Amino acid sequence: MSDSHGAYYIPEPSRWPIVGTLALFTIFVGGGMMLNGYVGSGQYVLGLGFLALIYLFYGWFKDVIDESLAGNYNEQVDISFRWGMAWFIFSEVMFFAAFFGALFYIRVLSVPWLGGDSVTNTFAWPDFQAAWPLLTTPDMSVAGLETKYMAIKDVIPAWGVPAANTAILLTSGATVTFAHWALKKGSRSGLCWWLAATVALGFFFVYLQALEYGHAYHELDLTLESGVYGSTFFMLTGFHGFHVTMGATMLLIILYRSMKGHFSAHNHFAFEGVAWYWHFVDVVWLGLFVFVYWI
Repeated sequence: MSDSHGAYYIPEPSRWPIVGTLALFTIFVGGGMMLNGYVGSGQYVLGLGFLALIYLFYGWFKDVIDESLAGNYNEQVDISFRWGMAWFIFSEVMFFAAFFGALFYIRVLSVPWLGGDSVTNTFAWPDFQAAWPLLTTPDMSVAGLETKYMAIKDVIPAWGVPAANTAILLTSGATVTFAHWALKKGSRSGLCWWLAATVALGFFFVYLQALEYGHAYHELDLTLESGVYGSTFFMLTGFHGFHVTMGATMLLIILYRSMKGHFSAHNHFAFEGVAWYWHFVDVVWLGLFVFVYWI
């Protein structure tokens, strides 16, 4: 790290923002083509977009890592990084708060209102029974389709894979903390072993969730079309699974850098930023376990 009283480091003009813009635009175009029936060509465009996105991450992160190792970042830059990561995590909190808010609105307000003493229930769907988990829509009750679906507590019990994944994530929160302690004590071997354990736990979580999704779709008929519960279930758990995947990937990169000796006991914000993100992912999962699987 450079002199803390030196000038604030200003990087050279970068090509990466425009590369990122083009990569995301290509992904959106490819996805739009697939949704509109151009599956064959859309797959190639979508794949090209993801390759460009991977190239973006690799190149941009490499530039930042090189600048850090060159000693270009002083304490002012370190503070900027911390504020930036804090605001990013806050935006993620608001992201999941919107989804949890939608779940709360549906469960506490919308479903009771549709099944209660309301004009909608009386004249439109008088046979609709308000219950949670709701795997049907009111019009399914009219058409007699609600018997197609099972009660969700019989489909995905909280004390099966979800409970195991809860234990996995809580354990990973402990192992990443042990890795941080080892880093502060200057123990590179302890840092690497605890980080490796965290990475393994993170990807094991994703593996178990993929098995759960496959079981739900192919054997239990729980899909995105399974009423409002199906949509909220896959929306909340799916986005969280994506965050776990990204977090485990970032931890894998931090593990590689730790093995290369990039961090010291007093200069390791890259590690801390990823650890913050991982603890955030842990907390969100606790909310999912309670409000999606358990209650």
